[in-house]
Amino acid sequence: MSTAVSTTTHFRTCPLCEATCGLKITMAGDRVVDVRGDKDDVFTNGFICPKGAKFGDLDMDPDRLSKPLVKRAGQFVEVTWDEAFAEVDRGLKAVREKHGTNAVALYMGNPSVHTMAGPVFNGVFAKSLGTRNVYTASTSDQMPKHVSSGYIFGDPYSIPVPDIDRTDYLLMLGANPLESNGSLCTAPDFPGRLKKLRARGGKFVVVDPRRTRTADLADQHLFIRPGADAAFLFALVHTLFDENLAVEVPEVNGVAELRVLASKFSPEVVSDSCGIEAGAIRQVARELAAAPTAVVYGRIGTTTAEFGTISSWLVDALNVLTGNLDTPGGAMFPRSAARATYVKRKPFRTGRWHSRVRGFAEAIGELPTATLADEIETPGEGQVRALFTVCGNPASSAPNAPRLAAALADLEFMVSVDPYVNETTRHATVILPPPRMTQSPHFDFGFTQFGVRNFANFSPPALPLPQGRPSEAAIMARLVMIAAGQGPEADLSGLEEMMIGGLLAKAVQIDGSPVHGADPTELRQMIEGDGPLERFLDLSLRLGPYGDGFGANPEGLNLGTLLANPHGVDLGPLRPRLAEVLSTADGKVHLCPPEISADVPRLLAWLEERPRGMVLIGRRHLRSNNSWMHNVPALVTGSNTCTLHINPQDAEKLSVTTGQRVRVMSRTGTIEVSVEPTDKIMPGVVSLPHGWGHDSPGVRLSVARNTNGVNVNTVTDESILDVLSGTAVFNGVPVEIKGL
Repeated sequence: MSTAVSTTTHFRTCPLCEATCGLKITMAGDRVVDVRGDKDDVFTNGFICPKGAKFGDLDMDPDRLSKPLVKRAGQFVEVTWDEAFAEVDRGLKAVREKHGTNAVALYMGNPSVHTMAGPVFNGVFAKSLGTRNVYTASTSDQMPKHVSSGYIFGDPYSIPVPDIDRTDYLLMLGANPLESNGSLCTAPDFPGRLKKLRARGGKFVVVDPRRTRTADLADQHLFIRPGADAAFLFALVHTLFDENLAVEVPEVNGVAELRVLASKFSPEVVSDSCGIEAGAIRQVARELAAAPTAVVYGRIGTTTAEFGTISSWLVDALNVLTGNLDTPGGAMFPRSAARATYVKRKPFRTGRWHSRVRGFAEAIGELPTATLADEIETPGEGQVRALFTVCGNPASSAPNAPRLAAALADLEFMVSVDPYVNETTRHATVILPPPRMTQSPHFDFGFTQFGVRNFANFSPPALPLPQGRPSEAAIMARLVMIAAGQGPEADLSGLEEMMIGGLLAKAVQIDGSPVHGADPTELRQMIEGDGPLERFLDLSLRLGPYGDGFGANPEGLNLGTLLANPHGVDLGPLRPRLAEVLSTADGKVHLCPPEISADVPRLLAWLEERPRGMVLIGRRHLRSNNSWMHNVPALVTGSNTCTLHINPQDAEKLSVTTGQRVRVMSRTGTIEVSVEPTDKIMPGVVSLPHGWGHDSPGVRLSVARNTNGVNVNTVTDESILDVLSGTAVFNGVPVEIKGL
């Protein structure tokens, strides 16, 4: 006789993309049986996308690893956690003793930002390793925005977001939030927000080489040649100056210098290279200037291009010149509940060290992922011989991925924190799988910094950890202790006390801190939470801008507040706070940073060359997020297919029709894929989605292996970068197409 399993309901923030949607999860025992949008969530109001709806399928994926693996005689075998950490300690020591500290590299992937353990431990882990060879997914997507914000505002993490709920005019470049749910702009139900913009009489313009789902919703769509965003944006700046439409802003320097640079980029000069008529460019500039409130927003399509940092800079320059920086309806700075505002940061700079082989400058502590293969392959002092990866799949996501995959196979030692045996981790010596998402707490340290409304929401674990199963925090803490030379059996509580104690010691010494002059020992005794992540969050909330200040503001936030409000806490609309954000030496916005303007001659040369020929761009789909969503059957069906979008004119020239296979060739490689002619892409441009191609030997992704797709990064080129940020170029890759 069977016994019915009682069901429980849990409210949780979805960790699968930047939208941070509230989920209502029904569980029967340890199984997720239903996932719906949480209608009472203060920020997301019940919105959910197909990824969130399949949260349970991903959480319970039978291909997820539950035990650590160690490679012995070329084969993975399951081992105990103690054995796995002992192997990590042995392998790391061997490489360090033989080759030195910089022979060890660290790569941190996109999913680690969607956890609590990543933001808390990744930085201290990198520091404990002591290597200059640190790489992340940022140089495959968003680093140009960090670099430009660093030079303009003094802080690479002070990135203004579009106040879309109050703007009258939105100009969007290289973004497709109806598919991506937003990027560096945390805005659940982006479609609904855009529809409300139009309903209140506003205008929405999209500039993109594809007429995306987002562009279909817009009032106006302008096709643009991939890679030409910087030239187009410069032409808008030129028009503002040329027609006396720019406003004066007292907190800004560099206006005169920017005027001189922009004088060379008239709409008439850039029109041919952009593929946009000069009159249309001037029209957009005039509308930006005339709108009561307006904002320019550029994302992945602009940052993963050859002039990504210049484009990111000019986006903010336009918001400044139209009087829309730090004003309601313009580009505003969110105030995260867990990021202290009293800390004054040192003015930004890059190049504190350079990569060994190609000489790329460090930016915010990391080197370009595009040069990781160089560092592994090239002999000499400092050659990378060991690699740690944390929730990343660079053998799929890096430019010229097959080259990097081959380099990984040549490493002496490799450790991966990852739930899967995928294209990257198949090369590992040790795989340390984190627990299920339902067994982990969640707070978005990263994405609350980019919300279009201020909010805070904490999700406690829905399930306890199985006996003997370390949490993700414990896995990362153990790696930190091993990297610090303390061994695999060190007491982890000492690390927590060091981290929390260090933050408290600084806080009590800083003027403006809510605990200035207090006793850190007494403060430590007030911190609450069931685990190290919860306690770190409690500390961050108490010291944050809405915090209780350890009693200084009794009505303020702490962990208990969030636990008592499972649907989140609404902290209100974005408010002007430029003075609080600026970290430049003179306390002003640097509208024309010399480090960025020095790259403008390269853009002028690009205009002179008038680049021609077929180019490749990427593509997002609502059901996909990089490579790790392809093992859920429901997320790789329907329109989520790996086909080559091509304009019908180009298809006719090649004599190819729907479904016919073609060969896509570049400097780095060749792939074969079926074509899908569509007038939604401009002539001269083809598009492939990223994250596909899971048929590499040893990959244990039973669903993904059987999907019909190819890895676009076989033909992307690691030799082409945005010089200022080291970011790989995934949009505007020169290719040749031949029918089969």
